Amino acid sequence: MDFKISREELYRWCSIPWQDLEKQPDLKTKLVIKEDRASMMSIIGNMMADEVIQHNAEGKLTKWVLPAGPTDEYDIFIDRVNKERISLKNLWVFHMDDFLDWEGRPFPVGDTYESLEGTMNACFYGRIDPELNVPENQRIWTRINDLDYPDNLCQELGGIDTLWAGVGCKGLVAFCEPPRRYSCRLSIEEYANSKTRVVDLNEDTIVALSQRTFGGCYDRVPPKAVTLGFKTMLSAKRAVYMIATGSWKQTVVRVALFSEPTLEYPVTLLPKYIPDVTLFCNVDTADHPMSHEIKGW
Repeated sequence: MDFKISREELYRWCSIPWQDLEKQPDLKTKLVIKEDRASMMSIIGNMMADEVIQHNAEGKLTKWVLPAGPTDEYDIFIDRVNKERISLKNLWVFHMDDFLDWEGRPFPVGDTYESLEGTMNACFYGRIDPELNVPENQRIWTRINDLDYPDNLCQELGGIDTLWAGVGCKGLVAFCEPPRRYSCRLSIEEYANSKTRVVDLNEDTIVALSQRTFGGCYDRVPPKAVTLGFKTMLSAKRAVYMIATGSWKQTVVRVALFSEPTLEYPVTLLPKYIPDVTLFCNVDTADHPMSHEIKGW
């Protein structure tokens, strides 16, 4: 049975001063809080470079899941790759998702909001020295014409090494959002085994994306996506959350740190299946307005 977060639990988690979060005995993940977003993303970018260097030295493949946002961490990573001549020839990248139009069709690949493949080509692959770059056949995109390919390939490769994950305000990872259709009741185990698939975006996700980029114009946000499922993502040996969006994400940080697995916030499934999980955030996102209230509830 799916765990349900009570209002009392949620209020209690949100009332903890951010300075005390790392001291709590019941954290579900490791926690790293940095003063600002730039210093946090610098650490993560260096972690990425260090992992590739280590695996290259050991003669091993490196297998990642990467988001098309946030992308700040790529600046440090790419700078080190180019300067230190770090080969990415043994890197396999499973991309989280891409948008679809209202009829379930992909948008043209380009450096536009609607094309996350185009975004990654521009902010990631297009900035890496061609002699060092990830081979094109090792860049695994979610495609509507071959939904099974990422999951089957991941299994053939023996699973993911690191899942580098942004997290939505209601706990989405990729576009694995809270499932809300009353005609399709899923267990945690079923959702954890979910494959690459086409999804309709939840309305709160559309609101969040439109506010962040288009001044609240909901019509500008594509309504569908093709997303990597949890089956591939939860095969990872390590997960690194990157949450630095301020007030939009202050509650989901608390839920990710304290909640039992629940489909209400899918990010809470990760510690159940992935042995090494770390949540990185900046002070502004780790803070919570309810921690400054006089408690009267």
